[in-house]
Amino acid sequence: MTSPVLRGGLWFLAFVEVAVGLVATLAPRAFYDYVPWVDRIPPYSEHLMRDYGAMNLALALVVVAAAMTMERRLVRVALGAYLLFAVPHLVFHVTHLENVTTTAAVAQTTTLAIATLPTGLLILTRGRD
Repeated sequence: MTSPVLRGGLWFLAFVEVAVGLVATLAPRAFYDYVPWVDRIPPYSEHLMRDYGAMNLALALVVVAAAMTMERRLVRVALGAYLLFAVPHLVFHVTHLENVTTTAAVAQTTTLAIATLPTGLLILTRGRD
């Protein structure tokens, strides 16, 4: 597999996962207090924030490996794993908008919907192994 769009998409996902993972793991209180919408569903839990960060870092490792090797099965697994998080995350937030303004709800929903776009990258993995 040599698609530059697919490889670029994987590197972008890896960057996002590393950025989110590092902040949530190393500065869980800051992640809770300053990342939009996180503090809308209290209470704060350092344990939960650090676990979430570590999960993002673990997923980043898989996505980086996929981007480096571009091996079709690994790319599919990485994108599938990412979507297994992104889709339920979007559904949760879309069904829990009671604590946010309309503007914030639109921004949050748009941002999280964009996070499900790797579904499109899966199409680029078509073909036989």
